[in-house]
Amino acid sequence: MTKREVQASVKDERLVQKRREQMIKGAVALFKEKGFHRTTTREIAKAAGFSIGTLYEYIRTKEDVLYLVCDQIYDHVRDRLEQELEHKKGTLESLKLGIANFFYVMDEMQEEVLIMYQEVKSLSKDALPYVLKKEMEMVAMFENLLNGCVENGELKLTDKQVKIIAHDIFVQGQMWGFRRWALRKLFTIDEYIELQTRVLFSGLGQPSPE
Repeated sequence: MTKREVQASVKDERLVQKRREQMIKGAVALFKEKGFHRTTTREIAKAAGFSIGTLYEYIRTKEDVLYLVCDQIYDHVRDRLEQELEHKKGTLESLKLGIANFFYVMDEMQEEVLIMYQEVKSLSKDALPYVLKKEMEMVAMFENLLNGCVENGELKLTDKQVKIIAHDIFVQGQMWGFRRWALRKLFTIDEYIELQTRVLFSGLGQPSPE
């Protein structure tokens, strides 16, 4: 799925990326504190460190910022799942590595993930399907990892089993952020990854790769 086009009048792509990252960081903190509707674009600009005029060189509406948050999460998950997996595709090791990398992204971006789900209701009727489709694309990344293991004979799963397990992995990753107030009292992120991976592999009838 291609990204939703967020218009910018600036043509320097590296500068656009830099400014939008600053914008997202400032907006996430404000959305967490005040909510989407009570936060103004002027406040976002100030938190990002530039003027309201500069802000409108990189976005057109406040809603654009939520699109950018969604895209940033998706891009980080995609990039992380591609790391080190190229030569390990279709193995239980690749599945374990993919799970760990995804959980680390959820740990690093937990504020963005929480804001996306809290404020997605603020998106327009046309915008919501875009966000939900992005989520399904992230789930599909795990379907691909699982299907690779099935094709290599490392797992025996039906298509429906692949789909439900992919959703399980996705939700377990999100749970680290949604339930962090409780989980962080019990586990480090590494302990959480290890335990969740062991539970998953046990359910698959497989020992967790070391």
